[in-house]
Amino acid sequence: MPVKILADSACDLPKDFYSEHNVTLFPLKVQVNGQEYEDVKTIDPKTVYDAIRGGDIPKTSQVSPLLFEEVFTKMAENNEDGIYIAFSSELSGTYQTSVMILNQVKEKYPNFHLTIVDTKCASLGFGLVVKEAARLAAENVSKEEILADVLFRSQHMEQLFTVEDLDYLAKGGRVSKASAFLGGLLNIKPILNVEDGKLVPIEKIRGKKKVYRRLVELMKERGENFSHQVIGLSHADTADTLEEVKALIESELKPRNIYVTNIGSAVGAHTGPGAIAIFFLNELPS
Repeated sequence: MPVKILADSACDLPKDFYSEHNVTLFPLKVQVNGQEYEDVKTIDPKTVYDAIRGGDIPKTSQVSPLLFEEVFTKMAENNEDGIYIAFSSELSGTYQTSVMILNQVKEKYPNFHLTIVDTKCASLGFGLVVKEAARLAAENVSKEEILADVLFRSQHMEQLFTVEDLDYLAKGGRVSKASAFLGGLLNIKPILNVEDGKLVPIEKIRGKKKVYRRLVELMKERGENFSHQVIGLSHADTADTLEEVKALIESELKPRNIYVTNIGSAVGAHTGPGAIAIFFLNELPS
């Protein structure tokens, strides 16, 4: 029996990915204009971005503990083995909750062997880890090999973001209010990265064009063997900018491929519209 791959919606993979690749989806919750939705399943990112532009401040919450319990129990009853690849524990309580529920399920089913991995990744950086794990599982690769790949990619994933307005991240508690204040001055655009699972502002650049050039420079500084890599590129309702950044990466780095998705509703509720994120490995698996 193939290893079952499970992932939560903060990996920002498209809706049809899960059914096409037999990956179990755990949706985070998103509250918009007083209504609660399930990320990916019952809300799309555009709805979130339009609500933010209209003055709403969407809220997010972690995956339902009851859903974890239902899925884990069914897997245990069916004697299935799996890997749940989880959103960074520094950005959501989802990982911690899943571990707690797994321990409860194992009290009744002590031979249940689900492994939970805290990727310390977000958005499509996390998604690229899930994509490769799903590919390996479909090829009946052993759990040990899939797990080694998941851990390697999680540890070597570079995750660079730029946002239109740091206020969105500050309101959600993802960066300090002081950083947001500085970012809002004089058309200064921030560059952030994910460092040990946390979002950390690393540079502030004046003007969009310079930001995109600097992102590509950082890719050159941090990455390697781009001709053998699939680069992840995700955006928050900013298709024109996306094409500009994509063309720049293609001309400067000539990657094997660029995989593009939307920043999903749960992550996008914090980045706000206009965000661009780039994901790549700083070292390739041997």
